[in-house]
Amino acid sequence: MAIILNLETATTNCSVSLSKEGKTIALKEDARNGFSHAEKLHVFIDEVLNEANIPRSDIDAIAVSKGPGSYTGLRIGVSAAKGLAFALDKPLISVPTLDILAHQVICDKGEVIVAMLDARRMEVYSAIYNSEYHQVRETQAQILEEDSFSQYLNKGKVHFIGNGVEKTKALIQHPNAIFIEDKLPSANEMGVLTYDKHKISDTEDVAYFEPYYLKDFIAIKPKS
Repeated sequence: MAIILNLETATTNCSVSLSKEGKTIALKEDARNGFSHAEKLHVFIDEVLNEANIPRSDIDAIAVSKGPGSYTGLRIGVSAAKGLAFALDKPLISVPTLDILAHQVICDKGEVIVAMLDARRMEVYSAIYNSEYHQVRETQAQILEEDSFSQYLNKGKVHFIGNGVEKTKALIQHPNAIFIEDKLPSANEMGVLTYDKHKISDTEDVAYFEPYYLKDFIAIKPKS
């Protein structure tokens, strides 16, 4: 039996789940606009453990969404995961944020999933998956254009999901484009991914693990 605590903080969704054998048994999240991670994350951790009536000592692993995503959100999530893993002497597991997002989509064989997170201006972080969730194009920071993803759209249906969908929908008018709106990565989909990694002991070095930012953090100077 594997009980895993899953933390997803890569976007404005502060999300925590407890999974058993890959299935979610408790979930707490706040997906409202604005970051509540600093205030809510450890509260949600306590709440899912209390809901499932499982003490911290019974957790088999700590898992975290590693990015790409918000610099601040990722730092908070990874810091919390590393702290718990160290304090409880439990293994640390990481999973790509876009993998988590893609698992919210169920589609037919031959169709494609584009998981995307909003970046600056017309840029998104995106990765492409087939219907079995195997990644068929690497994760990229890309500038959106009218012909973006055309090589996939011309072959069949493409499901776009994530908070990068809104500006993608404004550009791409292809009939094979299916836009799934108002979705963010959630710890609810992490259980199956982290359980698979736990079974093969695919873990991180707690001391040296860092989030996957994809791009360097750039501070924006406030307007005077």
